Amino acid sequence: MEFELWWLLGIPVFFALGWIAARVDIKQLLDESRSLPRGYFKGLNFLLNEQPDKAIDAFIEIVKLDPETADMHFALGNLFRRRGEIERAIRVHQNLLARPDLPLEQQEHAQYELGMDYLKAGLLDRSEETFNLLLESSYGVQARRALLEIFQREKEWRRAIEAARGLQDSGAGARQKEIAQFYCELAQDALVHMQVTEAVALLDKALHADRKNVRATMLLGDAQLAEGDVEGALMTWRRVEQQSVPHVALVAARLMDGYKKVGRAQEGVNLLRSYLAEASSIDLIEVVFKAVIELDGVEAAKQLVVEELRRNPTLLGLDKLLEARMMDAPAAIWEELSMVKNLVHGYTQKLARYQCSQCGFKARQFYWQCPGCSRWETYPPRRTEELNVMN
Repeated sequence: MEFELWWLLGIPVFFALGWIAARVDIKQLLDESRSLPRGYFKGLNFLLNEQPDKAIDAFIEIVKLDPETADMHFALGNLFRRRGEIERAIRVHQNLLARPDLPLEQQEHAQYELGMDYLKAGLLDRSEETFNLLLESSYGVQARRALLEIFQREKEWRRAIEAARGLQDSGAGARQKEIAQFYCELAQDALVHMQVTEAVALLDKALHADRKNVRATMLLGDAQLAEGDVEGALMTWRRVEQQSVPHVALVAARLMDGYKKVGRAQEGVNLLRSYLAEASSIDLIEVVFKAVIELDGVEAAKQLVVEELRRNPTLLGLDKLLEARMMDAPAAIWEELSMVKNLVHGYTQKLARYQCSQCGFKARQFYWQCPGCSRWETYPPRRTEELNVMN
């Protein structure tokens, strides 16, 4: 009982100590806030209310009154850059760098911000030069990220590979997926110029960096085909199934053409139909549909589409079914079917798009690098309507 009484007597003491500590903290906070210019709070308030024009005016006033305020220069420069006033942002950061008394940490910060200004302005040479000065600084990782972006914009893929490896070595995370794609870019260019041996060597490096890189496998098959090795190309393209079943839709047309060239078209159709059973896709149906018409006739093609519609009911599939129906439709109903098909087809054109999983950018064709956010391998190999049905 005595122990509990002492605890009760101690509660007011603890409360008093907490009250004193809070008073000290509040007093310190008030002293620090009084030392800040009033314009700082005005500018901050404008920013919170999404009024960047007035915020800039307030911060400019502070800089005029106290030119030594480096933090305010950084805030002002970033505001200029966000608003697209790149020349003003550049002047702010150049003025900071011109100050002889600026501490090293703030010099590096100003150098980095200046590099970002140049990058935003599209002055890639100046930006690259600026970031190269920061590689051994505390901004080394950020500088390497920026350099990687620059090299990708300039399509300097070998330098992009070096920059990506530099980022990996600095502990900024794995970049194997990007490195493999850079090798694929080099290989694709080599294939365009019929440098097949070099392309194959580059694709081997791509697959060494990322064994699941579907693009590298597809291009390797293209290289074998360019050398006349159709059987080798078919074996290579079939490896896509082991890497990613949904991506077989991207290689379906290559496979079908290859099997036709070696006189085994039926084997090709059977293979693609087995892929359909694993991962239905409107692009895959398109290839199989045309092949079945050639080999087995219109009725077999209609049956194929009906079966797929039952498994995965989509307007894209319905559009394909109407196309099949029109091939042998009686003249009396052909015109009506044509009207319905045109309506469905017009609507499906809006749905028959690929969509980036990161930024939502939609495109009619499949991209390995998103044109919107520039990230790699963010497009699922299925159209948007198919993805909605799956979800």
